[in-house]
Amino acid sequence: MSRGRNIATILQPLNKCATQTYLGTGLHTLGLLNWILQQTGRADVYVSTFSTSEAFLNGFYNLRKKHLVGHSVLLADLKASRKTLHLYRQMQCCFDSVYLGMNHSKIVLVQNDKHLVSVISSQNQTYGDRAECTMVTTDQMAFYNLYSGLRDIVDNNSIQLNGLFNRITERDNCLREDTNDPVAGVLPFGY
Repeated sequence: MSRGRNIATILQPLNKCATQTYLGTGLHTLGLLNWILQQTGRADVYVSTFSTSEAFLNGFYNLRKKHLVGHSVLLADLKASRKTLHLYRQMQCCFDSVYLGMNHSKIVLVQNDKHLVSVISSQNQTYGDRAECTMVTTDQMAFYNLYSGLRDIVDNNSIQLNGLFNRITERDNCLREDTNDPVAGVLPFGY
């Protein structure tokens, strides 16, 4: 699944080391998430990123098909939305909820009844050959602090992408019907 290095050569199992760090190349978020879920089992996953990619979304979808992901939330940056909107249907197939906000953080939170795992990274959900910094921790306070911050952004400083285009289409259709527009319900190409 991972295009990078074997994670076992970089990090120790979660139950052996509560906090681990890595600075270098070859540790990609998707491979790291897969490695974490192999240890925790099925879990809820919360992802915060500036930008995502088709490769990450395809891999995340495969983790869902393997029933490793329970509930999932994605927060991406509003400024990166041109790329994000291109991928919005794919994001909605992968994540239960997708939000856009003023966000540059890159975290992954993994939670089930036995595990709380936090990943803080400099890496977006993309692949590249640049060195990235990553910290993985099972510290409860770290998880709760990051989760609280993510929740605040989602609840107070973001818009939910799920169904946004359907809601805009419905609103536009209602406006057209109110004006007796002869092309009511017809959408322009590329919409």
